[in-house]
Order: sequence, then C-alpha cells, then structure tokens
Amino acid sequence: MSEYVVWFESLGMDDVERVGGKNASLGEMISNLSGAGVQVPGGFATTAQAYWDFLDESGLRPRIEAALDGLDIDDVQALARVGAQIRSMIIETPFPAELDDAIAKAWSQLVERSQKADLSVAVRSSATAEDLPDASFAGQQETFLNVRGLDNVRRTIRDVFASLFNDRAISYRVHHDFAHDKVALSAGIQEMARTDVGASGVMFTMDTESGFRDVVFVTASHGLGETVVQGSVNPDEFYVHKATLAAGRPAVLRRTMGEKAIKMVYEDDPDSDETVRVVETSQAERAGFCLSDADVESLGRQAMTIEAHYGRPMDIEWGKDGETGRLYILQARPETVKSRDGGQSLQRYQLHERGQVLVEGRAIGQRIGAGRARVVDDLEDMHTVEAGDVLVTDMTDPDWEPIMKRASAIVTNRGGRTCHAAIIARELGIPAVVGTGNGTDRLHDGLEVTVSCAEGDTGYIYRGIQDFEIRNIELGNMPELPFKIMMNVGNPDRAFDFAQLPNAGVGLARLEFIINRMIGIHPRALLEYDQQPDDLKSVIDNQIAGYDDPVSFYVDKLAEGISTLAASFADQPVIVRMSDFKSNEYANLIGGAAYEPEEENPMIGFRGASRYISEDFRPCFELECRALRKVREEMGLTNVWIMIPFVRTPDEGRQVVDLLARNGLEKGRDGLKVIMMCELPSNAVLADEFLEIFDGYSIGSNDLTQLTLGLDRDSGLVAHLFEERDPAVKALLHMAIQAANKAGKYVGICGQGPSDHPDLARWLMDEGIDSVSLNPDSVVETWLYLGGETH
Repeated sequence: MSEYVVWFESLGMDDVERVGGKNASLGEMISNLSGAGVQVPGGFATTAQAYWDFLDESGLRPRIEAALDGLDIDDVQALARVGAQIRSMIIETPFPAELDDAIAKAWSQLVERSQKADLSVAVRSSATAEDLPDASFAGQQETFLNVRGLDNVRRTIRDVFASLFNDRAISYRVHHDFAHDKVALSAGIQEMARTDVGASGVMFTMDTESGFRDVVFVTASHGLGETVVQGSVNPDEFYVHKATLAAGRPAVLRRTMGEKAIKMVYEDDPDSDETVRVVETSQAERAGFCLSDADVESLGRQAMTIEAHYGRPMDIEWGKDGETGRLYILQARPETVKSRDGGQSLQRYQLHERGQVLVEGRAIGQRIGAGRARVVDDLEDMHTVEAGDVLVTDMTDPDWEPIMKRASAIVTNRGGRTCHAAIIARELGIPAVVGTGNGTDRLHDGLEVTVSCAEGDTGYIYRGIQDFEIRNIELGNMPELPFKIMMNVGNPDRAFDFAQLPNAGVGLARLEFIINRMIGIHPRALLEYDQQPDDLKSVIDNQIAGYDDPVSFYVDKLAEGISTLAASFADQPVIVRMSDFKSNEYANLIGGAAYEPEEENPMIGFRGASRYISEDFRPCFELECRALRKVREEMGLTNVWIMIPFVRTPDEGRQVVDLLARNGLEKGRDGLKVIMMCELPSNAVLADEFLEIFDGYSIGSNDLTQLTLGLDRDSGLVAHLFEERDPAVKALLHMAIQAANKAGKYVGICGQGPSDHPDLARWLMDEGIDSVSLNPDSVVETWLYLGGETH
C-alpha cells in the first residue's frame, strides 16, 4: 500500500523529496525544537508519491507535458493560457480512491486531536524543490487559509496541486533550470492558530538589507499573515539584538510603526464562497504597535533557536493567537539572498546629484536604478514593461514575477521590507521603494526617474536621470596601521551596513542626528506637553503613537538610535556625542521656536556644555542621560562612551562631568569613558587642565579650523580660506595630541579633514594620534593609502 499521508511529527529535513521543503521543515521543528520553546501547530502532509500517483492514475501527466512542450515563458499571453489549461485539468480531476481514503482518515484524526468540531486549517503548498538553500521559491505556490470540513479540504488540496502550474511557478522553474517533471507537490494541512484576531508577520535572523547577522528583523501586522507576505500592508518593524537577548537583557533595538491600514480575518458569512476577507483596521490598531516588546523578544528567541538548529540564516513566518496570546512558528526556510554574499567585497552606489523628490518610501536593496516609469495597474498590462523600465504599481504578488526581471527598479504603493516586491527585488539585484502610499499617483507613465535606495532606510524617487556611480570595494586583507581607523556614523539606518567595513568602532555618533531624524520634536515641548496649544498637542500625539508618554517617547527613541549603533559595533567603542544643535537648529524642531533664543551667530552661541549646565536646558540634557543609562545599564551595551562638545573652560567641563555623575553616568563606572571634543583653541592651549577632567580628546577639526582662522565656515564669502591643514591649525593639533599622549589619555580626530585629505590623516598618524574617524565612504581608500605609504 502506497504512503499518501504522513504526520508532521514523523518528518524531518531528510524528507524533502518525500513532502517538499516546507513540510519537511515543519516536521523538523516539531520533532526537534518543541522542547526548546519553538511552538509549531500540528497537522499532516500528503506525500510526493500521492501527487505522482494522482497524475499517473488519472492520465494527467502526459497531458501536462504536452501542454508545456515548446512553451515560450516570455510570451506572457501564451504562458497565461497554458497555465490556466493545466490548472483546470488538475482541479476538475477527482482523487484516486486510495488517496481520497487516506486524506479522509487523517482529517478525522486531526479533528479528534484538536478537540475542535469546527476545526480550521491552513492548506499549504510544499514543493520538493522548494526552500532549498540556493533558490527561495517563495510564494510560487498557493496557501489557503481557514479551510473547514473534509470536502473543502479535498478540494483545496487539488487547488494546491494545481498551483504548481501558476504562471509565476512555471516561469520561475524555467528561469532557475528546474525541470517541470522533476518537481512534485505536497499539501500540508496545518491546524490554524487564531491569528485572525491576533497578529502575524515574517522575521529574518539577519538584516535583510545589509546582511548583518547579529539581529533578528521582525515585521508584524494585525490579522492573518498573508497581508504582510503579499505586501498589501505596511507593517510594524522591529530589530532584536541577538547577543543582548541571549544575555537576558532588554534587546529590542528599534521599533518602526507601520500604517497597518487593513487586516485579513476569517470570513464569518456562511453563504460566502470565500474563507477569508480583508477589512480596515481601527484607529486604535493603527496608532499602536501590534506586538509588545515581550512578544518581539519571544519571537527573537524562537528565531535564534531555529537558526542555531539549521546552521544558517532563516526566513520565518509566525503568528500570534489572539485568544491565547501564544506565539507560533508557521513556516521556516533558509534565507537565500543576503546569506550568500561572499563578504570579501562591497558594492557601493553613490548618487552625485539629486533632482526633485517625487515620492519616497522604504528602501530595498541599497542600489540605484533609473529609467522610464511604467505605471501598471493590472496584470493585463504587464506587456507594456520593457527592459530597463521602472515598474510602478500598487503592489506585486508572485504573478508579477515574469515581468519584474525586466525592470531596472520597482516602486509600490504598499508593502514593507519583507513583502513580495522586496524579496524579489533583492533576488534580482535591483532597487525597490515599497510602501510609498502614492507612487502610482505621483509618477506618470513614461516619466524618466531615478530610484535611489543608497541613502539609508528611506528610498527616494527623483525626477529625471540623475548621475550616479557604482564602486566595487575589495576588502581582502587590510594593511596594518600604527593607529586605528574609526568611522563617523550619525544615521542608525546605515549602521548595520557600515559595520561591515573594516573599522575600529565609531569615533563620532551625533545625537542630534537621531533627534532630528527619529524624534523631530523639541525636548522642552515634550517635557511641558500639558502646556502646549491643542494643535501642537495633536502633532505631538501623532509622532509619539505607540509610546507610553511624550517623555518616554523622547528617551526611548534616543535609546533606539544609540543602541542600534552600539549593537552594530558591539566589540568596539562607540563614542556618542551629546546633542550639539545650535539655537537656530533647535528652534526648527516641532515646538522649538517657543524655547530658543534668537542669536546673531548661533555657531559660537548657546551650544554644547554651556547649554547642558544652564537652568533652561538641563532637564533636556537629563533626558539624554536617561537614554544613555538605558543603553548601558539595562541593555548592557557598555561599549558606548560619552563625548561632550564645545567645552569653553575647564570649569564648564567639571560642571558637566558632575552633572553626568548625578544622572548615573559616573566616569569609570562599568568602564564608562567621558571624553570631550577638542574644537576650540582654548582646548589645545589648556589641554593639560582639560585632560585632568576628561578621559581624552576627540578633535573636531571643523570648528577648530574656523575658530583658529576666525572665519564662518558657512559663509561663501570666506569659505575659500577654510583649510584644516593651515599651519596655525596644525600647531594646535600638535599641542592637543602631544598633551594627550603625555597624559596617557585617548586622543582621536572626528572632523571632516582626514576624510577629505588623506595626507592630513598621514600627518596625524605621524604625530602619534590614537585614531582617525572617517566618513564611511572614505574608510577603505584612506586605509589603503596610508598602508601603502607606510610599507
């Protein structure tokens, strides 16, 4: 008697040929990881043998082969016609009696096991060539949700078998050189958790954009997970730091709230032919995160367990049962794009000019593409997309794949970073901007555009063909240098990417960049929220959605930015400069105009240490201290150092160090180093005094140059005189470096000069500086330049 049905718990990864990759993986997890806290709903699978016997006993196999013979997959209309013909054959053919009996018996046992008379199941496809390490096959076949009753299960299994011949699946197999007659289909019948009244999503055990391995990336939205997988919803996003989670500490690095405008739920109309339906979410659902930090960390632990078991980065679908609160793993497959990167070379796209920004959304792929926008509203218009066009549409699903490979870039209205368009764009090696909201309205058919995903988390679509270059950076074995090369990293969005460059940590992390980009509100407006006018309160309420209160929002967002940087460079120092906005820059924040003075020259006005110790700003500075304590003490990321900018006198320096200590940031505690920016001539002249107060210097050559030469670096009238290599500036640099070396204290430089002038970096090296902190785009070239000069 043939084996047609097998229970998940008796399967493992050696059974791919028997039940396909997806079902083998479910069995592997149930069999081996249940005791380690990985929860997978149970069920059974039909075997590959059941599929082949079905085709052979019904005479379908030769009819399918004849239909596929000579098919040109690039002929979209012929592909659609042949695919529909084959699917119709399969759906209309009844199962052989032996297979039908096996399914009925297994269904009866599953209902009994579940103790649910009205059992709801997902019927999932699992191809024998699916989820292999070198090909994702993601979404090629169908999944059917909320299937109830034996007759519906029978019909849906035939639908699953038929989905092996979807247009996209036929095309994908040809594209990846898989023979049609060598791929079988197994149907997995899996008990459903009540995620329709909970939440679902996708997570990866790495960052999908940079390939950074030390995080789990979680996406989440309300209801069934198909909306996230398909890209019809912009989900919440979270990053979890693996090492911090393993240490039992709070480990959520970042939270980004998605719109979550819709959700998929069970269809409760008994007269409907559909099993699920899509409804709009409530305002409350949109205005909050759909997972707690505890949920995110629980998912992270399960993901790490799965990754450790499989020994490779994983792509995992999960669901939260809204009735029980339990978190389930629904599928797990190897990640097949970023995990294959060799790591010995980096490709960098750099935009040389920027035109008018027409649309923006989430950046996928860290690349740049350009071409004519081709706005496609319907699959019937796919033939209008020509090679090199920019495909613009509401969202994509696997049916779009035959034309996606023609595009130079993809733009969608909907979707997050794990949606179908994002996955396929990464696989094809092209940029995509997803979740724009209005891309199809703003981009007109035939308009020439440039799609840039090389500027961080936000992707931009510029009018016109902009000038850009592609640089291949070979890492290899970097030469040894007598000092350290660090990086200036202000943008947490790029931290995972930059961490893969050779480096000795972050020499300058600007807190004001995090405030401006991730918060956007003046801290006094948040501290005094109750005193704000109603219209400003409304703006603030919108910004802080998902956080406990205005002040917690400020502290937590600062901590997210700092912890992302600290985790990215976890084995190296990350020097965080406390906020160094000038009064005019603080005034530009939401609510800031009411709290900031008008100064003739803010560049040398109310900034840095003077601001921190003032009665007006001290409560704001203390919020920054709270964020740093959270990162260092609660999360355990003690590689964070503190840097104080614009310290005019030793007395100011002592006051700031005392203020830090009163706020729990005592110099030396848990290895905390407190250094200061050396950026005023007084800092070099009185270096011995300042270095008695601080643990070292980081030289800010930009301000030091303008104050030494007495010029405003923002003034075009005198900008030509700005020169970090001026003898007067170098004299002060020499004084600062020698004083720090004499005192046995750290001394580095984080100004722009060494990035622009490698010869200055060499001079600093000869002077005995400990580190030079460079812009990321100049790290490798400067390193190699200095290595060549010293060997």
